[in-house]
Amino acid sequence: MLHLAQDEEADQLLSENPLALLIGLVLDQQIPLERAFSSPRDLKDRLGGRLEAEEIAAMDPDALAAVFAQRPALHRFPAANAKRVQDLCRLIVDRYGGSAADTWTTARDGADLYSRIRGMPGFGDQKARIFIGLLGKQLGVRPEGWEQAAGRFGQPGTYLSVADIVDERSLGRVRAYKQQMKAATKAGAGTA
Repeated sequence: MLHLAQDEEADQLLSENPLALLIGLVLDQQIPLERAFSSPRDLKDRLGGRLEAEEIAAMDPDALAAVFAQRPALHRFPAANAKRVQDLCRLIVDRYGGSAADTWTTARDGADLYSRIRGMPGFGDQKARIFIGLLGKQLGVRPEGWEQAAGRFGQPGTYLSVADIVDERSLGRVRAYKQQMKAATKAGAGTA
């Protein structure tokens, strides 16, 4: 089972529902990662206990934004992220027949997997590589070339991202790494 939300119910959903996992990754920016990865469970609850790409894709955008903004908001920027999640769901419906898992289970190789993930709303280069690392390290999704597609996020024994979080201790190590990177960036900006 995944341990990204650090909440058993939310982590169970992430482990069982590929769309929930993708939504968590989309939301994993500018908020604590535990909140990002517990938000899919909260979204499911607010949508009447269902979390399906077809339903979210077909929703009125303003209604979905209102669901995201309901207190506590699902993200610091609820309207923008409601749009991003709806765009993600529309892509899943249009390209993969509504099956979020097909975005990775039908990939021919690591390059194809990268191209598919990178092409989704809310996934830049780094987030796509992190997700491929998570798929390979924790979910056993390892098409040929997945390590190259994941880059440094696919390397074993690292604590760089959500791909490496398997418990509270590893969460702490990932957080420490991110703080080091932030401090290094800030120090570099101060010398420029």
